[in-house]
Amino acid sequence: MMFMWGAGGVLMMLMMLLFWGVVIAGLVVGLRWLIAQGRPTGRDEALEILRQRYARGEIDKQEFEARKRDLGV
Repeated sequence: MMFMWGAGGVLMMLMMLLFWGVVIAGLVVGLRWLIAQGRPTGRDEALEILRQRYARGEIDKQEFEARKRDLGV
């Protein structure tokens, strides 16, 4: 009879660890989602236009680097 109580106790302990693991994982995922909501998504449009102009040859490397610095990149 003692074996059954011991096995039940171990099972209960594992279930409790699983429960708290799910709760903590849910909190972490929820917080990361909330933090990500404040960030802008996608690429910087101004930098993309600058790269396209450089690729087409409209501006040279020095002007590209200077404008890139002006954008704060």
